Amino acid sequence: MLRKLTRTDHLIQQFDTVLRTLVPHAAQPSRPSPAADVRDGEMDDLERQHAEGLMRINHTGEVCAQALYQGQGLTAKLADTREQMEQAAQEEIDHLAWCDARIEELNGRTSYLNPLFYTASFGLGAAAGAIGERVSLGFVAATEEQVGKHLDAHLDKLPIGDRRSRAVLEQMREDEAHHERWALEAGGSRFPFPVKFGMKLMSKVMTKSVYKL
Repeated sequence: MLRKLTRTDHLIQQFDTVLRTLVPHAAQPSRPSPAADVRDGEMDDLERQHAEGLMRINHTGEVCAQALYQGQGLTAKLADTREQMEQAAQEEIDHLAWCDARIEELNGRTSYLNPLFYTASFGLGAAAGAIGERVSLGFVAATEEQVGKHLDAHLDKLPIGDRRSRAVLEQMREDEAHHERWALEAGGSRFPFPVKFGMKLMSKVMTKSVYKL
């Protein structure tokens, strides 16, 4: 007979998830990397540094996504919504681990600012979940829409020879589009332009600061 988890158990699980999100190489993917069988083309040092910076941004974006889903899962009121968010969060862990591995291959490091962005995203997710399901799901949809545009831009900016990063980002783009569709089909609100514009500005702050830091 399985023991019912206590509040302390949930807090321990939450702390473990935080560590797996923020500690480099701690996240364990449930799927193999899309880059597993892909070979890079030629890249010079500047191209590798640029690719590293782009993948560091993508990694921090996945830190934010993981925090968002964790915050919403903590406050979401309906069990089926919480389960969907946990499934989406697992796919974000895959993205997190894939980006982390790719950064290491490029001889880079993850961002020093990850704890800051994690904290902010967790708070936003928890607040959205507490307001209500439509707002919470709408926040997921709007976030994934922004992430999709962001990934499209990075696919255009990657060096031609960086085929392994491209394979990772293409799979991430597919997953994020699925998350957006699910959130809207589950009843999420479509956020108005001013809200989306504010989210876009926040995203720009993250990308500008994380590229080198």
